[in-house]
Amino acid sequence: MKLSVFILFILATYAEDIPDPLSDEFIEHINKLNLSWKAGRNFHKSVKFSDVKRLLGVLPGKPSIQLKTVYPSKVDKNTTVPVSFDSRKKWSNCESIRTIRDQANCGACWAFASVEAMSDRLCIASNQTKQISVSAEDLLACCGMKCGKGCNGGFIAQAWMYWNTDGIVTGGNYERYDGCVAYSIAPCEHNKTGIYKNCTYIAETPQCKRQCDDITLNYTSQKTYGHKPYTIIGYEKDIQLEIMTNGPVAATLEVYSDLFSYKSGVYRKSNYSKFVGLHAGKIIGWGVEKNVSYWLIANSWNEDWGTNGFFKIVRGEDHCGIESTVVAGLPDFRNNNTDSGNGSFAPDPTSSVFLIILLTIQFLFYSLTM
Repeated sequence: MKLSVFILFILATYAEDIPDPLSDEFIEHINKLNLSWKAGRNFHKSVKFSDVKRLLGVLPGKPSIQLKTVYPSKVDKNTTVPVSFDSRKKWSNCESIRTIRDQANCGACWAFASVEAMSDRLCIASNQTKQISVSAEDLLACCGMKCGKGCNGGFIAQAWMYWNTDGIVTGGNYERYDGCVAYSIAPCEHNKTGIYKNCTYIAETPQCKRQCDDITLNYTSQKTYGHKPYTIIGYEKDIQLEIMTNGPVAATLEVYSDLFSYKSGVYRKSNYSKFVGLHAGKIIGWGVEKNVSYWLIANSWNEDWGTNGFFKIVRGEDHCGIESTVVAGLPDFRNNNTDSGNGSFAPDPTSSVFLIILLTIQFLFYSLTM
């Protein structure tokens, strides 16, 4: 009993000695540890750690849908894996791969990581001809309880299954109206003093409206779809083969308090950090830096965070569980009336205007042949 009390006292004393994870003192201490990465200020001094924790939007526990490990026939397991790979270079004409989105003050990382990878795969599957941005808002708002709790968290497996069963319309970042449904939650100042308000509260989940921002676009015809999703669990080479064959994947990882201050290098959690929650990101490649193998991941906390919105994490050790929950799926062009190049879809063939035009053409053709 006395020993237990002593241990608790030591732990409590240690906890008290650890400064706020967003403080300059914490950042300075991390950099003194001579790790494989460097820390720096990513959040304004007025932002509280309790606020940034809400950005971690993957719910704990197992999702109700358990995906099977199924490898598409296109993946050749005899393929030699290169030392380094970057999807931005392999598919350089796919703008979505290099785009960093901003989830703002909503725990929607599960939705963002998923739609970002879906957008990339639509472009890749079309031989880089279709620049389509899949809407995070449509997934976040309309998947509902199937995916989780909206801005209060969700699961990437359910997101990909929803793409297969219900479809997700086009749409990009806040006030980007080049698709069907743009993200409606305004950016907030994660990182610096600027024109936006600080991220000091969690946003409410947007309402599902099933209507495009531009009323001339048909919501149904703007749907994108995927085939039945699958997971790649635990095997480094399998994840690499999947990415280099079909494109970026969505992954869940454990987040420790020092990751919020990541700036450069290959991240490995320090003994100075504590577990905070679960997050989702998009793995776009891998490499080796100063003899440390890493995964290259796109985050969704805007381009001011980390290295222009990206970060590297230790590869091959399932560090922070990064290799345990990797989800992907292949695009299904069942709604194949896409207008490549502008991120939007052509008019719905079932719309009244289209039918009138079609009937008029048929009538004229019939009249000329009489």
